[in-house]
Amino acid sequence: MTSLVRHVTFDCADPYRLATFWAEALDGTVGKEDEPDDPEVLVTAEGIGILFIRVPDAKSVKNRVHLDLQPQDRTRDEEADRLVALGATLLADHRLPDGRGWLTLADIEGNEFCVERSAAERARTQ
Repeated sequence: MTSLVRHVTFDCADPYRLATFWAEALDGTVGKEDEPDDPEVLVTAEGIGILFIRVPDAKSVKNRVHLDLQPQDRTRDEEADRLVALGATLLADHRLPDGRGWLTLADIEGNEFCVERSAAERARTQ
């Protein structure tokens, strides 16, 4: 068997704070043993493990890799509104007049991610 992806890892300034944001965003959990001052914090959510590691360098350029989120029980726009209420920032609106497209947001440390249409929204426009 080949290798498996164990975690997606984010370098960040405050692992616990960023992990808490993503745990809330993904309805996941922060590791039971992880504490606010830990240099590494793990979030586990359905289908993914995300590891946040403290680094001294500030984010300075666009992400080379990013997450694409697909809402399961709400629309793309409802999910984007919920994430903004958690502290995310809307960076770019790529929605099209026919309902297709996505929104690009940034998490609380500026890491870009996208919110796509839900499966139900996709089914309605096919």
